[in-house]
Order: sequence, then C-alpha cells, then structure tokens
Amino acid sequence: MRRREFIAGLGAAASWPFAARAQQPTLPVIGWLASGLTVRPPTGPDMRAFFLGLSEMGYVEGRNVAVEFRGSDQYDQFPALAADLVRRKVAVIYASGSSAMAAKAATTTIPIVFANGSDPVRVGLVPSLSRPGGNITGVTLFISEIVALRLQHLRELVPGAAAGTIGFLTNPTSLLSKPRTSDMLAAAQRIGQQMRVLTASAVNEIDAAFASAADEHLAALIVDGDALFNRQLDQMTALAARYRIPASYPTRVFADAGGLTSYGDNRAESMRLVGIYVGRVLKGDKPSDLPVLQPTRLELVINMKTAKALGLTVPLTLQVAAEQVIE
Repeated sequence: MRRREFIAGLGAAASWPFAARAQQPTLPVIGWLASGLTVRPPTGPDMRAFFLGLSEMGYVEGRNVAVEFRGSDQYDQFPALAADLVRRKVAVIYASGSSAMAAKAATTTIPIVFANGSDPVRVGLVPSLSRPGGNITGVTLFISEIVALRLQHLRELVPGAAAGTIGFLTNPTSLLSKPRTSDMLAAAQRIGQQMRVLTASAVNEIDAAFASAADEHLAALIVDGDALFNRQLDQMTALAARYRIPASYPTRVFADAGGLTSYGDNRAESMRLVGIYVGRVLKGDKPSDLPVLQPTRLELVINMKTAKALGLTVPLTLQVAAEQVIE
C-alpha cells in the first residue's frame, strides 16, 4: 500500500467515531419551570420522587432524556421564562404552581404537565378534570375539604381559637393566592370563625407578618402553600416558636422542621405521578387524553414537642387521625 493511501485510510478511520456521534439522535428535553429555580436545584424528596416516576416510564436523565431548569423568585418573570423554554423547543414542560398559567399562555402546542395547589378548573388551567383538553394536564394538590379541615384541626388544638381570630398568611403575588384566600374566608364564614389575612412576598415581610400576628394576639395561624414559604420553612417555624404562635402548614416538611401541625397531600406521591405523566407524554400520550389527577392520600402530622412547648394538649382524636405524631 502506498504511504499516501495508508495515511488517508487512517484519517478516514479516525473520523468514524465523530461521524457516528453526529448522527446520534438528540435527547428529548423536559423544560422544568418553577419558583426559585435558576439552576438545577439540590436533590430533595420532591425531585427524587419526580425522577422516580419518570424512570418508571423508562426515562433517565442524561441517558435518554435531558432537563432544562428555569425559575425565578419573582412571579412576573414566569412569562419570559416560559417563552424561553418554548424557543428552546422542549418536548414537554413541567410547570409548578403559578408558573403553569404562564406556560399555558406561552404555547398551545408543546405538552404541559402541571402540579398545582389550587383548583385547576377554577383558575382556568383546564375546563374539566376528567377532560382537560388542549395541550395541558397534570396533578392538582387541591381538595376543597383541605381548607375546612385545616381550620378544624387548629380549632381542636388551640383552646380559644374558635372564639378568637385565626390568621391566614399568603403570598399576594402568586396567581393562586386570591382563589385560595377566597376559599379560606368562605370556609371560616361557614362556621363563624373570625379570620385575618396577612401577606408576605419577601423574606423581610415574613418577619413582619409574624410580628403582626403576635401584636394582634391572633389565636393561631394558617400558612398558605407557596414556594417562598417552602424555601423559608426554617425561618417560619422559628418565628412561630419565638412569638408562640400555633401554626398550621401545608406540607409535612414544616412539621418535621418544628411546625406545630401540617395537613395536605403526600407530596412525594404527587411528584411521582407528575413524573409518570411527563414520561407518558414523552412516549406519545396526548395531555388531552390524561385526566387531571387528585390526591388520594392526605396526611395530618402533629409535632408533639412543639405542642408541649406551646402548652397545648393534643386531643386523642387528632393523635389517632394523624399520619404521624412527632414525639
């Protein structure tokens, strides 16, 4: 073989791996849109549950699917972030909370799977839970009975709460704040409970809200579900302890961190279902054919150590009803 032909042959052989890589299909991309995320968040129980559900459908990040994370602490940034994912031409968008509304407004073609803490029909995400239609479906964390039961639990836990005023702390910048506040006030009115709405949309405003609750001698406090509050759970439980305010929270992570009580869906199970739905969409299922799922399991968690510190005696009926009693 001539030297020139031998060298040319080597060059062609060296180029084979590069050509093969160039011909490999691009991984489908999941657009992840949520509050507070600017880069991939630390691994936590919600994230693990999502990827567990995704893996049950045969998808593993980095192997046969990629994820693009977008997020902000400012709710008014969601439209631009959703538009960015649309320009990125992601295969499916996962949207949590208020970001689902921005995702829906940004595209009518890219499938959207949401996890939403309010009534998705009432806020206009879907026309029906059983027939969501269009390009959007998901998992709602909302059950109408939750609001009334959170009130009931606090009234049973705190002597004098029924005759006093209970506060409701919400983030007014969230698109879900108004309907959830309305639900809370309606539930209170049905049983004759006095309510006081407190608001916080920044870290320093959380401090001010708890100080106001103490100054006004509120009998107890119900904390709305919100990404800001979730990130500041240590701050919130510490403030409740400092001001000796019996407080109810939306998820068990607050009770685990020292909050008096929590009541809501099993978040890990809900996020696993979201991951399964995203996987089904990647496999070709249409969102319009996937009914919006509701929680099938609600958890009451009571922190007995916190109750004791507040001088509260937890009724046996609540102890028996609780999913977990933290000693």
